[in-house]
Amino acid sequence: MILKKQFAFVAILLSLFVVSHSASAEMLAADKLIRSTSEQVLKALEDQKELLKKDPSHVYKLVDEIILPHIDFAKMAKLALGKNWRKATAAQQKTFTAAFRKLLVRTYSKSLSEYTGQKLIYLPFRAKVDAKTVTVKTEIDQNSGFPIPINYSLFIKDNEWKVYDIKIDGLSLVTNYRGSFAKEIRAKGVAGLIKKLEDKNKQES
Repeated sequence: MILKKQFAFVAILLSLFVVSHSASAEMLAADKLIRSTSEQVLKALEDQKELLKKDPSHVYKLVDEIILPHIDFAKMAKLALGKNWRKATAAQQKTFTAAFRKLLVRTYSKSLSEYTGQKLIYLPFRAKVDAKTVTVKTEIDQNSGFPIPINYSLFIKDNEWKVYDIKIDGLSLVTNYRGSFAKEIRAKGVAGLIKKLEDKNKQES
């Protein structure tokens, strides 16, 4: 259930997203909005460096303010469970989504605290004006070796852009979780998976 290190390391890039209130009008400027927002985020990390050293838990506030509003956790949770979503009761779906959300929050918070100034490269953004889903492509310059490609999947929900998946070096976040979750469900059922997530969240909170 543990993600590859690069997943945790670059999840900070999710903080580069900004909500768009005009689906088609803002679509063409999405890459510019991401660039502008990223500069604000990186500046906040730099400005609050000393505070984060003294109080590492402050990173949760940054995650709450910057990242969470732009992620559709319900869609991500459903995709992460895949066909097993239908096997869960409504109550289990709700509980799982909450536990999965907390798991991702911890991952993003860890990533923010580990960011050390890697250069972000924004690739050309192409999308139809009336597109309801888009992919924003970026790369992380590692200074040595090939850059790591990061592709973000977004869709429009209630006239806002929401992130529902991220691919790092071709590997999907939700697909990665889906495999480990399916294995746990085969062994202990949906209830067993939820308990494992909740126990893990308590241990690392």
